[in-house]
Amino acid sequence: MAISIPEIKKKIECFPKKNLIPLPTPLQKLENLSLALGGPEIYIKRDDLTGVAFGGNKSRKLEFIIQDVLNKNADVIITWAGVQSNWCLQTAAVARKFGIKAILILFKLYDLPEEYDGNLLLDYILDADVRIREAEGGKVLKLEDVQDVIEEVQNEVKELGQTPYIAPIGGSMKGGSMEKPLGAIGYVNACAELLEQTEELGLEINYILHASGSGGTQAGLAVGAKALREEIKVLGISVSDYKKSYGEDVLAIAQDTVRTLGIDIEIEKEDIIIFDEYIKEGYGILNKEVTEAIRFVAVKEGIFLDPVYTGKAMAALIDLINKGYFNKEDIIVFFHTGGTPALFPNKNQLVNFLKS
Repeated sequence: MAISIPEIKKKIECFPKKNLIPLPTPLQKLENLSLALGGPEIYIKRDDLTGVAFGGNKSRKLEFIIQDVLNKNADVIITWAGVQSNWCLQTAAVARKFGIKAILILFKLYDLPEEYDGNLLLDYILDADVRIREAEGGKVLKLEDVQDVIEEVQNEVKELGQTPYIAPIGGSMKGGSMEKPLGAIGYVNACAELLEQTEELGLEINYILHASGSGGTQAGLAVGAKALREEIKVLGISVSDYKKSYGEDVLAIAQDTVRTLGIDIEIEKEDIIIFDEYIKEGYGILNKEVTEAIRFVAVKEGIFLDPVYTGKAMAALIDLINKGYFNKEDIIVFFHTGGTPALFPNKNQLVNFLKS
């Protein structure tokens, strides 16, 4: 049974957060893109404009997570991801804002040089403690994949008399020091915000489409949609993991979010819609389709996408439209989840694909 936007917002307000970002983020119609693709109507939710460290979806999650860090009197945040991680950059930026040290364990998941460029350059400017490690490429690393390294760094911090907070990758699945799915709660809130905007514009949206990486964003959007407008389908374009196992992770986060918020709905397997055929060569590996999607949106709308997440999601959206997946009258909201600094370390590959 659907609940109202004020009711769900009241439940979210039970979880304290720091107000870090200007909300609501803009919702804009992509007039030229919609016309060029021959329908459906495409809107873009500009979560790349959240304002913290070049913006992105992780800032919504960090509003809740940094409050949890402060509540637990931690003075060091330890987290991990790939070398050009948006999550790690935004975590380091938010930590600095509150006088907290950030230790970033960055794994080489795909073939990019370890030079100060993109997010890694920004990590350096923030004076984050960066540790670069080798890892098997092609997927997002869960806590169990990096447990030994995390424990090693955690013990190091404790020996110095400091209090560590272990923040799971992407702020998505609870674990480490995060006992609740705080990141997903941030995206239930984002879904409510989006629906307030669409109501004001008189829009009845059919689909929300976004890049899905560590699962918290999709879980939050799926919970929000099921609770508020069950007819809206949330489509996650996986950038790394295949839908059988990854779908179970997203479902687990979503169900935990429902329990945590105390919402009277059931999230079931069919509520988690994941496309994994656009992973192609693997996580963070650029291809021609993604490059062309980045240029297409830039040329048509003057908006830049990133090569790891939003570029892949847009390539999927274009392909699904061309294959007739949507009706021409449908209204789709594309979530721009940020990550544009990753364009710069990928510059050589981008130019090569665009010239080919």
